[in-house]
Amino acid sequence: MGVTKTLHEEKKPDHLNKLQEIYQVSTMTALLDGVYDGDFSLSEIPEHGDFGIGTFNKLDGELIGFDGSFYRLRSDGTAIPVSDTDKSPFCSFAFFDTEMVHQIDNPMTMKELHEELDRILPSKNLFYAIRMDGVFKKVQTRTVELQEKPYVPMVEAVQTQPIFDFKDIHGTIAGFRTPQYANGIAVAGYHLHFIDDDRNVGGHVFDYTVEKVTIRISKKLYMNLRLPETKDFFDADIDRAELVHDIEAAEGSPE
Repeated sequence: MGVTKTLHEEKKPDHLNKLQEIYQVSTMTALLDGVYDGDFSLSEIPEHGDFGIGTFNKLDGELIGFDGSFYRLRSDGTAIPVSDTDKSPFCSFAFFDTEMVHQIDNPMTMKELHEELDRILPSKNLFYAIRMDGVFKKVQTRTVELQEKPYVPMVEAVQTQPIFDFKDIHGTIAGFRTPQYANGIAVAGYHLHFIDDDRNVGGHVFDYTVEKVTIRISKKLYMNLRLPETKDFFDADIDRAELVHDIEAAEGSPE
């Protein structure tokens, strides 16, 4: 009998796959439906990445991390290192392996910068981890306040979120670019968080204008999705007819 061989028969070593993977906990649709308590312990982060963003149980803060250091940014404006006892209902991690470096030396709005990045990325159909370090003329962020049960959907929770406007600030924006076809699993397009160089302030990014930044990009070919094993997730209504509208309301800039 003949022997049939398939293309790409040799598997890459696990450590190489890890470098090309985004490890995500839960889905954006679950968060929209008010699944704010998860079973993922942030003590597990080092297994899945040295870079990432997300939120905390009860929506108590924004998560940002790079170079292996992770921080919780709360609605009162404080920033503290993540604790091993913290848990998250929604977060994404990666091992950041720089494949592209792009320098910006003149002011550029968020819209202009995203359009430029879209032009230089190898494909709009892949996932990317993105990091920007430098000076920002402005950064507008929000951090949702701690929620208590019974939880309201996220589009309602963000209505009372504190908004922060930072001017001429040194810091880091970190996050992911997700293809449109994965909207609902994650946030399609650019989902970014910010923290200043002093590790004191930041949050989920609404808008920004760069002054002079270095952008590093890490291409990702794998999405490893871990779903919560909780009753709230099992019972959630995550087949959302108004998916795009709800994500824009929860993640986009305020009116």
